This record gives sequence, structure tokens and C-alpha cells, in this order.
Amino acid sequence: MTRLLRDTLEEWAGQAQVPHDLADRALRRRVWKPVGAAMLAAAMVAAIAVFATGQREPEPVVLPATGITLPARPSPAPTDVRTDTGNSPPAKLIAAGRLAVSAYYVYRPAKSGQRVLRSWSLYDPRTGGYERTPYAWVDVAPGLQVAAVLDGDGLGTRVGVLDMNTREMLTWIDLEHPVGSVVWSPDGTKILATAYSSYPEIRQGEGDQAHLRFGENSRTGYYVIDVPGGTADYHELPPLPGLDSSERITGNPRQDLGWSLDGSLLWSPTNRRPDRLFYTLDGRRAEAPEADRYVGYSRHSALSPDGRLLLGPDGLPTKITDAATGEIAGRQNVLQLHAWADDDNVIALGCAGSCENEFDNGLVLVSVDGERMTQLGRNRDTNKEGSWHWILTPR
Repeated sequence: MTRLLRDTLEEWAGQAQVPHDLADRALRRRVWKPVGAAMLAAAMVAAIAVFATGQREPEPVVLPATGITLPARPSPAPTDVRTDTGNSPPAKLIAAGRLAVSAYYVYRPAKSGQRVLRSWSLYDPRTGGYERTPYAWVDVAPGLQVAAVLDGDGLGTRVGVLDMNTREMLTWIDLEHPVGSVVWSPDGTKILATAYSSYPEIRQGEGDQAHLRFGENSRTGYYVIDVPGGTADYHELPPLPGLDSSERITGNPRQDLGWSLDGSLLWSPTNRRPDRLFYTLDGRRAEAPEADRYVGYSRHSALSPDGRLLLGPDGLPTKITDAATGEIAGRQNVLQLHAWADDDNVIALGCAGSCENEFDNGLVLVSVDGERMTQLGRNRDTNKEGSWHWILTPR
């Protein structure tokens, strides 16, 4: 980040008493590159002017915004069906209705140590396929125009906003605390970054006995980054009690935060009911929104866009019910119902052949009555190394 400490305020020394922590106050409300020295000096001069006027309580220091203008979302958004059943991971865009596979990742071991990392590939509109990236984490904003990327090896202190059409970095955001994940708000204007004191996913054991170490959580807080506004506000939020606690709220070493459906609240995952706890954007506990009662661990509502139907739980077969009456509207020969492509079709996890092996599966598009099914991606064995994991994003 551009250094804020400039010796430009000497002439004020005899007229006002400058608080010893003025620079720290400025740093609490972070701004990212590029920030001009003149803008920083002007902000600090303005802050000193408040004290010089004789006010007893100083006003918070708010630095000038250096946000960016984000590309407009497509309107209307495409709704065609795009498949790639010949490649795993996919080489061409997979999409259906209102959603697309915007990115995917493959787990990989770190070059040293026992960390379990992700290799990310990102949709490239220039080729219609996916491009491997060097970033620790990737998330795509609704509209598939920009991506948030985390620079680093597992954890990082720089978040970038990438123009997906030009592949140019629109801005870099420098942070004080290392973060391990980034996720866009539903309106595509803010980035939520979860901070950790150490990398949360550590592998124990060797070979077939290798597994993630549970119960040790290192979350410290989070940033809410306003991209157009140009600010990054940090809030402390320690981890929920893990398996080593009598409360046992969560057993997951990764406690990434997410957004409510309308973007007004944040949530933290748990391993019991309710399966998420909600917070205001500044970290105060809040009641769960009514609309979010139909959301599991995904970002997508189980309620159909027209509000009539509700996706059922995992199982073979799955079921979809009438949201008002609870009556079964249809059954589907799939393993999981992931998200609504439109009012009549669902993106789901289908199984190969007669479903003898539940780990041999792939993305499908299935109708509510289960009679129509389109294979979207090639089946893959999730027990094998190199299995890819998709990210679904509104188009």
C-alpha cells in the first residue's frame, strides 16, 4: 500500500495538537492503489483542521475513495444451454439458464508441508473455455464480467479485481491481515474476504490415511471491500467453537463467511441446525432473514425463481415439492439438486450409468418431473486425485 506518513503538516504544529494515533486511525479504513500523494495529504490536512477548530471529540478520518467503475452486467443475460461432455475438467463453458460454471478448482498438495491448496481455472470469454490461474482463490461476480482473485500461496494480503474480458487487472487491494477466501456480494459490488492467522486446511496422515485436521480453527475476522467506493473495512470475528469444544458448533477447519441472499447480512457456517449464524456487516449477531431459510451451504436459494417450488434434500431419487402445500411436484433420478436454472429446470448432480457408484457423477440439467435430463459435464470420480469442483454464478 502507498505509505501514508508524509511530513506535509509541519505548519500545523503550533496551531493544533495532533493525536499520536492519527496514522493508525487512517489505516483502519483502508484504501488501495492507486492513491495519489496529494489526495492522502488533503485527507490528513482536513482531519487536522477539525482539531484546529477546537472540537473536543475528533471526527473519524475518512480517506478519499479510489474505487473503480465495474463493467455493466449483460442485459438481458444469456439463458442458453452450454455443455462439455468430452472433457473433465471442462475445456468449454458449461451453463444452463440463469447460471454458469464460472470457475472450478482442483485440490493439490503444497510443495512443502501438509497444506491442502486449490488450483483455480477461470472462465475466459475470449475463448469460450477456461484458463488456469496462479491465484490462491477465485470468485466471479454475477454477470461473469469481473473476478476477485487472491494473490498468495494459500493465504494472501492482496486481492485483485480482474476484468474477465480483457484479462487486465483493474485494481489491487492491499490488506493488513492475511485472508484465505474471497466472495462477491449478490449485487456484484462488494467483496467479502475471510481472514485467518494461519492456513486452515492442514492434512494429517499419509496415503489412503490422509485427511484434513479438524477442530483447529484460525479465523480472525473479515474484510468488507466496497469496490466502487474504494474502501476495505476490517472487523474481528473469531472462529466458532470446534470439535475440541463442548459446544461443537463446527468441525470444519475452514470457516469462510458468506452473504445472505440480499447481501444485507453475512453468515458463518455451522455443523448443526441452524446450519449458519448471521451477522450484520459490522459483525453483530442478527436474526436469519426469512428468504435465507431455503438456502443450504450454497449461495443459491432452493426456492424456484417464481417462488412456487422447493428443492428437496440429497438422495436417490431426489424430490421437488410445492412450497405452499408440501405436495411432491416431481422426483428426479439424481444425487443432489444444486440450483434452479429457471422455473422448470434444475442444475443437479447426476450419477453415471445406474448409479452403482455415487462417487462417479457429474453435472446435469433435469426437469421438475424428472423426465428430461441433459448431461452438462463429463462424469468424474470424486475419489480420484484431480477431481474438479465447480463454482456456479448467475449470468
